[in-house]
Amino acid sequence: QVQLVESGGGLVQPGGSLRLSCVASGSISRIYVGTWYRQAPGKQRELVATITSGGSTNYADSVKGRFTISRDNAKNTVFLQMNSLKPEDTAVYYCNANPPLLYWGRGTQVSVSS
Repeated sequence: QVQLVESGGGLVQPGGSLRLSCVASGSISRIYVGTWYRQAPGKQRELVATITSGGSTNYADSVKGRFTISRDNAKNTVFLQMNSLKPEDTAVYYCNANPPLLYWGRGTQVSVSS
């Protein structure tokens, strides 16, 4: 069984913080999962941040300086620390490989609103 399970989303005021987690399990656990994507209503899914197996990171311009991606290799878990959240960060956040697999988890909803 293949699973990507994202968690940690919620409703937060502008300027607030959230920490997302993603666990890869099953046969997918053999595949390196180190990228966060998001999809806002009416928009295409976009890459937010990625971390390589060597620890190098890359971020979308819109989140640079505010988001931090990290990974626990032993637990096959990837995290996304999101600070200084803005209303435009509102989206469903997903983790996956890069390029992404055909399989996607359910994602976790992040809503930023006052």
